[in-house]
Amino acid sequence: MNLAEYLPEQQELVETELDALIPPESAAPGTIHQAMRYSLFAGGKRIRPILCIEAARTVSDDSPGVIKTACALECIHTYSLIHDDLPALDNDDYRRGKPTNHKVFGEAMAVLAGDALLTIAFQILAELTNVSAERKVRMIRELATASGTVGGMIGGQVADIQGEGQQPTAALLDSIHRAKTGALLRASVRLGALHAGGTHDEVGALSCFGEHIGLAFQIVDDILDVEESSDALGKTAGKDAHQQKITFPAVYGLERSHEMARLECDRAHRTLDVFGQRADRLREIADLIVHRKS
Repeated sequence: MNLAEYLPEQQELVETELDALIPPESAAPGTIHQAMRYSLFAGGKRIRPILCIEAARTVSDDSPGVIKTACALECIHTYSLIHDDLPALDNDDYRRGKPTNHKVFGEAMAVLAGDALLTIAFQILAELTNVSAERKVRMIRELATASGTVGGMIGGQVADIQGEGQQPTAALLDSIHRAKTGALLRASVRLGALHAGGTHDEVGALSCFGEHIGLAFQIVDDILDVEESSDALGKTAGKDAHQQKITFPAVYGLERSHEMARLECDRAHRTLDVFGQRADRLREIADLIVHRKS
């Protein structure tokens, strides 16, 4: 199966599982479940859960229940997007071509929808039945750390906000994006490997892969904000420059940023040598991340 066939199949699996895990709109209080589902089913690419699933498959042919672990990641990612779009942060009107959550449900409900998705992510991991208690604790710790303040997503978001209007430097850029975007992408493959019972060396190799594709993903995101239209991106283009954010094009320029993305992709490929052909799908996903247009 080629990548063009594989991705929609995996996306459908994730969508189906998310639908089963998230309370329906008919469950009280209905408004919060409607708000959660509005953003969760807004048409995301599901890159993080697919990376989680494929990392588990790279380690083992038998990883029952990994789809639930993958869905926990998507809940965290979606919560972060809802909060990112709020007026107090990026103040964006559109996400994935649709009005942002707070534009539809109001700011208070958007905050609570994000909170609820964050909370349910850890409930999903806590209720896993196909992994040992010890491994489950490691996975919960992994996701919490990647989402948190010290080297995690929230810490990166704080640095991003505080960096607005500052002189863009390579050191500040690195501190922002290895945490803001890279930590959760790295956790995606680590969680898949942990779920599948990966060895220390296997988890380590996939961690390195996640670090390189996480950096590549953010570089490309910054490039697209400059080069693509709002219609193509499904969100407001050019906001990074307008808000004086510290981005790769701002620090290195577009040409060098393109080169850096390709270099990170090459490095990601090399970290997978230990897995041989078992990691071919991960290599294809790395290429997709670098060559995407939205």
